[in-house]
Amino acid sequence: MLPRVARFGLQWILALATGLALPALLHAQAAGGTISGTITDAAGASVANAAVSVKNAATGQTAETRTDDAGRYNVANLAPGDYELDVSAEGYSTNTTNVTIAAGAPATADMTLRGALSLGDLGFSPSQTQGSAADQARLDKRSHMLKIHQRLGLMAAVPMVASLATSFGAGGRKPTNTDRWVHMGLGSATADLYFTSAYFAIRAPKIPGTATRGQIRVHKVLAWIHGPGMILTPILGGIAFEQKSDGQRVHGIASAHGPVAIVTTAAYIAAIMSVSFKF
Repeated sequence: MLPRVARFGLQWILALATGLALPALLHAQAAGGTISGTITDAAGASVANAAVSVKNAATGQTAETRTDDAGRYNVANLAPGDYELDVSAEGYSTNTTNVTIAAGAPATADMTLRGALSLGDLGFSPSQTQGSAADQARLDKRSHMLKIHQRLGLMAAVPMVASLATSFGAGGRKPTNTDRWVHMGLGSATADLYFTSAYFAIRAPKIPGTATRGQIRVHKVLAWIHGPGMILTPILGGIAFEQKSDGQRVHGIASAHGPVAIVTTAAYIAAIMSVSFKF
């Protein structure tokens, strides 16, 4: 048997070693979470070599991997917490989702990638996308202006929908001045954003020989509906505003303000959808 002093020393050494090893063990256990899943396209086929990025929402740390031939991926040794999962692949739109990992527990996140709109989908031929430096500069400027058009167009949809929602209060039987002014303010913001967005679309340089087809054709046809509607709606709204301010019921041509606004909003939202999804 070991002497009492030796036994005490051995116990002290074991306790010290356990104390030093315990935090590492706990950290290893906490960091043992995984995210795995399968990436497929809209038809259900696996997407190989897709880039998978996992970002910790709290720390900002990222981990990256790629899918195998069967579209499977696995990211291991993740600490517990909330993560943002981004998946991208050539020829597809990027897809993003949020995943929460518990301590030491695996998480599964299967995702579907949809085909991205290409220049061919927008009516550009291969010869146009591989033209001279001047043609490329014109194409770059057109792409830049159309991106601004798209962003402003999306921004205009917010006050447009809000204006339509507040129209029920502004045009009711007992509207208040606040209801009418809020409705008019939202309508004015919509018109400003809409016509600024339209300016960038109209002034974007034209590419000779570009065919208008598919989704762009639908987008342009719908513009012939919401364009005149955006001109008529504020005019009719102004007449209706004056009638309500004078204590009158909305009558005459001003009574078409509501229906015209509804049709305009519907056509505008449909135009946004026509270039937001590939079909």
